[in-house]
Amino acid sequence: MTATPATGHGSVTGLTRAEGGATAGTARTFDALRFPGYRLLWFGSLGVLLAVTGQTIARGWLAFQLTGTNAGLGGVMLGFGLAMLLATPVGGVAADRLPRRAVLAGSVGVLVLSAAWIGLAEMLGFLEYWMLVSASALQAIAFAFYGPARMSVIPELVDRPTVPNAIVLGQVGLEAMRVMGPATAGILVAASWFGAAGVFLLGSSLCMVALLTTLRLPRTTIVYGSRRMAPLADTAEALRYIRADPGLLLLATTSLGVVAIGMPYLTFLPAIAEDIFDVGSQGYGAMSASSATGGVVAGLLTARLGDRRRPWRRVGLAGFLFGCTLILLAVTPRFGLALAVLPLLGGASLMFQTTNQSLLMTLSDSEYHGRLQGTVMLGFSGFGIIALPLGVLADHIGLRYTLGLMGATVVAIMLSFNLRRRRHRAAALALELG
Repeated sequence: MTATPATGHGSVTGLTRAEGGATAGTARTFDALRFPGYRLLWFGSLGVLLAVTGQTIARGWLAFQLTGTNAGLGGVMLGFGLAMLLATPVGGVAADRLPRRAVLAGSVGVLVLSAAWIGLAEMLGFLEYWMLVSASALQAIAFAFYGPARMSVIPELVDRPTVPNAIVLGQVGLEAMRVMGPATAGILVAASWFGAAGVFLLGSSLCMVALLTTLRLPRTTIVYGSRRMAPLADTAEALRYIRADPGLLLLATTSLGVVAIGMPYLTFLPAIAEDIFDVGSQGYGAMSASSATGGVVAGLLTARLGDRRRPWRRVGLAGFLFGCTLILLAVTPRFGLALAVLPLLGGASLMFQTTNQSLLMTLSDSEYHGRLQGTVMLGFSGFGIIALPLGVLADHIGLRYTLGLMGATVVAIMLSFNLRRRRHRAAALALELG
């Protein structure tokens, strides 16, 4: 089986073809699960994501308990962001050079060890703040390899028309685990017989099961080319590839900005729960689950739409709604109203990310998929890095004002996206008409 180039790349007209989208019907929601290899990947990912999202609740809670500040929460994310910033280019190159099953297995193995370390440290009573930061960094390194490999292996496991559906189902799984993980971990952290240590040890066990599942993925024979360069040169080549296509460049830069500025709201949910609404760890879990529930609903809708129904317009509208709901969360006066706002926030975020990633995969050549996903994941490293200065800002001007500024910035980015999209489309139409 040989990878074939994606249609539409290398020309500005690819943007207009993707702009309109197909209108012949809709994809079956769970279409990708009919492929055995993808089923293994999907169910293995569920275990990893359930473990990681549960640990996020426990780690955030422990960080806030150890430091009592928003800056303390931001510091944990800074460790995540810096590690991911350094490791992501290497992870993207690894996904394009090495057997992707091996990359997936190695990264899940790191997740097993990092979770077990924190669980044992908390259980035995010698946990310190620096350990949380270090474990966060290890997890980031693992995801810097896991994310690009997980996304770029999808075209090897399903046929080409099913790729968008498979990408979205992967994100639906993530959001479903963001419902189960935080809700379950919030209850378990508060339980004296289980606690945060139990959450980390359970997460390590789930990752071990996922590792065994990953090792059952089929070997593939896709050939991406024989050129081999140094990792930095490989990454530079991918950046030139993105810059050469207006559509890819617009999608990648917009994703980097929105994720880096908007997604830190997840980091501040413990402080929102504790300082603003005074609802404790169970309230924190409920807020995370509420946001993720909206993501699941939006993901199922996006999975059914696939790459049809004007995906470019969907990216613009979802990103704009994401910014607006961040502003709405900032001014929400009561906990119950916040639980009503968060599904909209999570749904808009999910639809923006999955549609953006689907377009990137559709408009690009297979040999660049790993490095493209690595580039997109730099937004998550930015999200981790910027969480600390945002945390410091929140400590000085208030968390509500900071959330409002984050939302306003996302809205501004999406207004720029829509303006640039229309300009590119007009230019492409003029080129096609001669």
